[in-house]
Amino acid sequence: MKRITAIALCALASLVTAGSAVAQGHAVKATIPFDFAVGNSHLPAGTYTISSADSRSSTGLAIRSDSGKITVLTMASADGKQSKTSKLVFDKYGDQYFMREILCSNADLNLELPVSKAEKRAQLQQASLQHNNKDQVFVAFNEIR
Repeated sequence: MKRITAIALCALASLVTAGSAVAQGHAVKATIPFDFAVGNSHLPAGTYTISSADSRSSTGLAIRSDSGKITVLTMASADGKQSKTSKLVFDKYGDQYFMREILCSNADLNLELPVSKAEKRAQLQQASLQHNNKDQVFVAFNEIR
């Protein structure tokens, strides 16, 4: 009987935890003034909402345009960095921008995106032109939840 009670309590605790994770879903909104790439997707300049794709995982990321016409789902890894300001970080090679990190001042959504094949090609092209420097561009955003 004690074992059944313990199992029931564990199940209830996991349901409460899952519910609070959904309630604490985090999203940010940013206006990005240039075309950019996320993974294998190329997105036009515009206003985007970035949020967790799945309430059970903090590594799935959904990027949605305000027009609702574009949605990109991608994976990211948790980034242990602390940031005093909330910002998106883009790596820039020539005229190409690649979303690299999402940094929130409250550390709820600090994520790093993997380097895509397109970004690796841009890195190689930049290196072949004897321009080994990579620029980083920061875009501020508003936290909406």
